[in-house]
Amino acid sequence: LTYNEKAPMIFNTGLFLWLFAAVMLVFYALRKQDTPKIVFLTLFSFYFYYKSSGVYFLLLVFSTVIDYSLGEWIYRAKTKSEKHLVIIISLIVNLGVLGYFKYTNFFYESYTALMGGQFHKLDIFLPVGISFYTFQSLSYTIDIYRGEIKPIKRMLDYAFFVSFFPQLVAGPIVRAKDFIPQIYRENIVTREMFGRAVFLIVTGLFKKVIISDYLSINFVDRIFEQPTLYSGLENLFGVYGYALQIYCDFSGYSDMAIGIALLMGYEFCLNFDSPYQSASITEFWRRWHKSLSTWLRDYLYISLGGNRHGRGRTYLNLFITMLLGGLWHGAAMRFILWGALHGIGLAIEKFFKEFIFPHKENTSLWQQQIRHILGVLFTFHFVCFCWIFFRAGDMKTAIDVLEQILFHFDGQIFPEFVTGYSGILDLMLLGYILHFIPQSLTQQAENSITNLSLVSKIMVITAMIVLVIQLKSAEIQPFIYFQF
Repeated sequence: LTYNEKAPMIFNTGLFLWLFAAVMLVFYALRKQDTPKIVFLTLFSFYFYYKSSGVYFLLLVFSTVIDYSLGEWIYRAKTKSEKHLVIIISLIVNLGVLGYFKYTNFFYESYTALMGGQFHKLDIFLPVGISFYTFQSLSYTIDIYRGEIKPIKRMLDYAFFVSFFPQLVAGPIVRAKDFIPQIYRENIVTREMFGRAVFLIVTGLFKKVIISDYLSINFVDRIFEQPTLYSGLENLFGVYGYALQIYCDFSGYSDMAIGIALLMGYEFCLNFDSPYQSASITEFWRRWHKSLSTWLRDYLYISLGGNRHGRGRTYLNLFITMLLGGLWHGAAMRFILWGALHGIGLAIEKFFKEFIFPHKENTSLWQQQIRHILGVLFTFHFVCFCWIFFRAGDMKTAIDVLEQILFHFDGQIFPEFVTGYSGILDLMLLGYILHFIPQSLTQQAENSITNLSLVSKIMVITAMIVLVIQLKSAEIQPFIYFQF
């Protein structure tokens, strides 16, 4: 029952997987009793968060009480100015808490550097998943303010919405208007839902443990810790490796979260849709972390004015949205630069589509195919270039990686590189092949799992759990997005 910061409860641990099996037994016994079911799942969700962040689970309690109360206040407010005042209070409280825990040291360091002082890092713990449940809670009060939903009647139900453990610490970011109606309906799990859940859990575990963790421990981390010790060729493949690692890590978590929720009859939207198949940066953000990109679009980009005030303002709004999206990911200049690069890329791309390549009707099929392939290659490498700043521990490391790739490439060692890193390259090749296979083949694989008998499905999950326990590293490899 005690919190161990060196062993947080996460999906890819044997403890959680067996504990979840016990939770499912209790849940199915209570599934037709609304209040006992919700009480049980809410208590387990708070316990799950306590095992992830310790005493800081009280922040989740605080956020729950405050935003539930503010939501009621907004709905009952008699004037527009009163509603406006309450939504400002909600923004100040939520973003204030997030800002203190996540950005105090960043702004303090920037201030001391500007004033020529000496920076001493403050001992501030960053609670796991605070960015995710803050955005999720904000969506509730903003949607009430906009008149899109009505407040939840019971605080218990709101606590369940905010704390539901599958998506609590690393998303997907679930909207109130999408999840709240599911609280009051019967938890029915069809054969197709159960099959999809098993498929998502198994593939999620495979992505995380088999691909992401192995690449991280045995290749990517070594490159980015001391890039100057490795050739430009090794650095380049280190970047390709990280692109695959972060995708498998984050989409693997999302797959498991969606699958676990589906086993209980709750449906989340798809969070990743083969993003490296994108032929443009805009398409990439429609496929990558969809719950965050749509949140930023609906609550930030549109609030800034969207595309309603001319082209120049549209480009500026895109840039600001992505810049703040980068800051959301981390309190460091490299994250801000990562967001700014994507913002500039989106603005330039929009300009080219409007003025340079405005029409595609007159192009032949083969020209469209060539353009699509070139678009995929360019988008992938642009994203990989930006990942360098996202992954590097500091700006110096990012610059070292770029310098090694540009000035110390040494392509003559390619045969020795392939021989020495054969295991890593085989795994990367497998990961990218699986990523780029057509959606129809993925659907066929999912259907194959769905068509298995119940006993066979349980055997598949059990086999993957045993494989996870056997292959896990000596130390738990936390999900990358836990730090955000």
